[in-house]
Amino acid sequence: MTTSLPPSDAPDLATDSEDDASIACVLVFNASDPSGASGISADILAIASVGAHALPVLTGAYVKDTAQVFDFFPLTEEAVGDQARAILEDVPPQVIKVGFAGSAENISIIAELTADYDGVPVVAYMPNLSWWEDDQIDQYLDAFRELLLPQTSVLVGHHSTLRRWLLPDWSSEKNPGPRDIAKAAAELGVPYTLVTGLTASDQNIDNVLATPETVVGHEKFERIEAIFSGAGETLSAALAALLATGLDLTVAASEALHYLDRCLDEGFRPGMGHVIPDRLFWALPESEEGEDGETDGPDMNADFFEMPINDTKH
Repeated sequence: MTTSLPPSDAPDLATDSEDDASIACVLVFNASDPSGASGISADILAIASVGAHALPVLTGAYVKDTAQVFDFFPLTEEAVGDQARAILEDVPPQVIKVGFAGSAENISIIAELTADYDGVPVVAYMPNLSWWEDDQIDQYLDAFRELLLPQTSVLVGHHSTLRRWLLPDWSSEKNPGPRDIAKAAAELGVPYTLVTGLTASDQNIDNVLATPETVVGHEKFERIEAIFSGAGETLSAALAALLATGLDLTVAASEALHYLDRCLDEGFRPGMGHVIPDRLFWALPESEEGEDGETDGPDMNADFFEMPINDTKH
């Protein structure tokens, strides 16, 4: 697929009148995560946070907490297809974002839908599927490779996940670089690959947007000593939303990575498992340091409707 990023026919949001204002829309395929760490709820929060509107299509439901996945119940391809067609007949998306589709059959129906919208960029995220049964993983990855990657504009994934999937026979003692992974993705039809989690040093993590020929852009961030759940969903959703608002791919990738870094920096641990990115970090009031050196939390008696409006794209 040779879709330009963003699509040339995307609406000019800046020229819309106040009476007919438009917000860029992102069609999102993902599963429900009851912990809120990943899945469709993570997508919705990240997309809204950077200034776009999510059109969420549910692909199934995880049975999980903040630490691990216990089970998964996929929706049928008919249920996924009917959800998507209903909203597509009403609202045209500027970008399509594919998270966890839930099954090989669901990938097939999603690929049919994206093929009908060939001018709309597709941002695809490949999560870590190690919690799943081996035969289900193989079926899912095969379907994704054959049906969806040829229509993907930007593939997003952690270095270790993409390496195991796209370069299973890598034999060199040196780890494949982002261009090696981008080359393997390009052979399957993907023009751009955003590879995350590259070890730059003991203190820094690098994230690289690449093609087989060159590194288009990269951002290094200080390593945060915590195990996060939902970081990849946050990044891919933010990237899709920023592309939908009309940003150039290189700028959108940089902005999405900086947004993710702030989300991780302000991450919180609501349970006994992993840390969750705070996708609405900008919405919290500034904490003040008390006399004992501890920071005060928000005043639960305050009238939050009187809080000033945050400076966001909304």
